[in-house]
This record gives sequence, C-alpha cells and structure tokens, in this order.
Amino acid sequence: MKMLKAKNKLGLVFFPAFDWRISPSHPEREERLLYTQDQLSEEGIEDIEGIKFYNPSLAEERDIERVHFCVPDVKSRVTESHLISAGGVIKSLEMVMTKQVDKAFALTRPPGHHAQRVVYGDRGFCIINVEAVAIEKIRQKYGKLRVAIVDTDCHHGDGTEDIYWNDKDTLVISFHQDGRTLYPGTGFINEMGGPGGYGYNVNIPLPPGTGEEGFLYVLDNLVMPILEDYKPDLIINSAGQDNHYTDPLTSMNFTAQGYAQLNERLNPDLAVLEGGYSIEGALPYVNLGIILAMAGLDYTKVKEPDYNKEKLRQSRDITDYIKKTTDTVYRQWQMKDDLYIRNIRGRDYIQENKRIYYDTDGIMENQVRRFKVCNKCTGVNTIDSSNDRGRHILAITIPRDACSSCLDEGYRLYKTTSHRYTNVYLQDRVNDQYLIKE
Repeated sequence: MKMLKAKNKLGLVFFPAFDWRISPSHPEREERLLYTQDQLSEEGIEDIEGIKFYNPSLAEERDIERVHFCVPDVKSRVTESHLISAGGVIKSLEMVMTKQVDKAFALTRPPGHHAQRVVYGDRGFCIINVEAVAIEKIRQKYGKLRVAIVDTDCHHGDGTEDIYWNDKDTLVISFHQDGRTLYPGTGFINEMGGPGGYGYNVNIPLPPGTGEEGFLYVLDNLVMPILEDYKPDLIINSAGQDNHYTDPLTSMNFTAQGYAQLNERLNPDLAVLEGGYSIEGALPYVNLGIILAMAGLDYTKVKEPDYNKEKLRQSRDITDYIKKTTDTVYRQWQMKDDLYIRNIRGRDYIQENKRIYYDTDGIMENQVRRFKVCNKCTGVNTIDSSNDRGRHILAITIPRDACSSCLDEGYRLYKTTSHRYTNVYLQDRVNDQYLIKE
C-alpha cells in the first residue's frame, strides 16, 4: 500500500488541557479535543508523510505581559494550562518562522480570542489571548512583521480586536454571527480601529442561518482582496469551529467541507483552534478537514454522517444581505484613508468608553481608553479601568514604533500618576519592559 505524502509539511501541536475546564459538564472541557484525537488516529493522520505531531512549549510570564495587563498580576490570573496553550501556539509559529514546517495548526485549549488587554478574569471561556501572545513573542525575536489575523469563529473576536485596535501592522478581520444575536454583542462594521490603526480592523457581521455559500462568498469577495492589498508576512487563522450547523451555542449552517474549502483558499501559515462546542458532531470532522486542507491533501470525502447540502442551503434573503454587507465593508476598506482624514486627523487624542462583562466570573468593567494621535508613530495610549470588585487601575502602553516624545510621555505618566489607583502598569514595547506600581 502506497503511503500518503503531504504536499505541505504540516506541524500539529496538540494540547487538550486535562486539568482545566469551566465545569465537568461545560462544553469548554477536554473532550473538545479527545474526540478529535480519536478521529485523527482512526484516519491514520500520524502515518501520513509530512504531517508530524509536536509537543507544546511553556509560555513565560513575560510573554503574557507583552500583551496583557493581568490584574493584579499574571500569577494570580493565569493557570499552567493557559501557559501551555499559549506555548503551543508559540511553538507552532516558531516552527513556521524557522521553516521547520510549511504550515502549523495549534490544536490547543483553553482558547483565547475574547481575552482583551486588561484581564480581571475569564470571559467567553478565555483568560489570555494565545494568538497575540505568540505573535508578540515572535516579533520580539524576529523584528517587525506584518500579520493578518482572520478570525472565523462564530463569535466576534473582540479580544483580538482590542489588543490590535491601534496597530496597523496587525490587520484583524473577523467574520462572525451578528452581535445583535450572539455574545459578545460587538463586531459591527463601524468598529474600524484606533488612530494608529484606523481602517485595519475589519468586521463582517453575518445573519443567523449563513451557510457554506455565504462564508465562502465573504472570503472570496472581501477577505482575499483585502489580504492582497495588505500583503502580510504571516496569515493566522483563528479557527473557531462554532459556525457549524450542530453547534449548541450558535445559529449558523457551516460544514466541515466549508471549513476545509475556506482553509484551502485562505492558505494560512498558522491555524489556531478557538471555539467549537459540538464535541462529537462537528470538531472531529472539521479538524480533519482543516488538517487535510493545510497539508494539501484531498478533503472532499470528509463529511458529517448527517451532512445534507440541500438542507443546509442558505435562503435568498440571507445571500442578498451578505452581498450588500460585503460591498459596504469593502468600500470602507478602500476609503479608509479618506475616513481617517474625516474622523481622526487634526485631533490630539481620541477617547473611547467601554463596558466589558466577564460572563464566566460575573465581573463588570468600565474603561476609558485614550489614544494619542501622533504623526511620528502609533502613539502612546492609556486605559483607565475600574471594576465592581474594587479594582481601579491605569494601564499605559508605549507602542513598538514609539517616537522619543511618546516614549518620554509614557514614562512620565507612569512616574507622576497619583496613588488613587490600586495599580499603575507600564507596558514599554520599545524596550520590552513591564512595570507595576502599587
């Protein structure tokens, strides 16, 4: 019998996190990956030449501090399972960067795309943003990189949006079920980014009932043209799988075949597992389809036992709505410089207020975000954050490309801020420094 050989050398990093779960019966538990593991074993994935499984590494506290302000600190908020999950993504991206593999897929949990810059606890089953932690670790080692993150999870990637809101070196594209119908209630087309990254945050809210036709239409007519314009050094797919028609938390009609086709056309350097809670009916088939597509192998026979393309076909109304939304968002992308002049240029600062609910831990947070509009760099920015548990912090970020004026302003703010805050944090991305003042 002739052994299959992958066209693309593919690295798989697998970590089911046996010791972390929301609760024994919660959909975010280790079984999310154990059924997938059984499916991959049954299909003989390990026997395919060019596909290899790797163990995750362990992320360090400093890796988390490059991205997040964990309150009061990393030790009190981040478990070892989270460090391993992030370490698995770091390992995957490192293998791509060193050409050890052509592509990588991090099948790790806990997930991360709802984790924002400030972290008080668990929200949307996420505590740290594993993709962002890996990206910033790699940037620290390899220097400036243009990265495109394409989030295909059914829930809006609000954490990734928040982290890269003011960074045009990181293009964030999220297509997801409309926030008016699903957690976290965000991800609308007018969410375009802060002054340093205006227009480089792209949201495509889709109506419930969207199927293969709709997702692939958005990919072909919006996502791929934007990526062609942007020309990233790396493409990362936040490969949430809860758009599947059997997912218990969502209302979409995507399939394993659709996910595989999307992955083949997107052609990411790295895929990272995010959501997906149909543990038996979806994940084993979707993950198998993604793996075969990334490896450059035939995936056309990967279908769920109850797959029925006609039954899952989206309505004409949904098709028309998606086409109009796609046209609107693409025009917005093309006009981003003009929109910047109209909405941002000439102002000294942009101030934004946010309310963030940590649904797992029941914490309500209020933020005042302030971004300096600087014509020399991305601009120093601050978050004045308080929650209903008595915490009140000031978080200061000096961006990677900071000019001397913004660098000085960041340290001045850190040194002179009054003691009315429970903590003051400084994230200096120029010198890779992280300071906490109590």
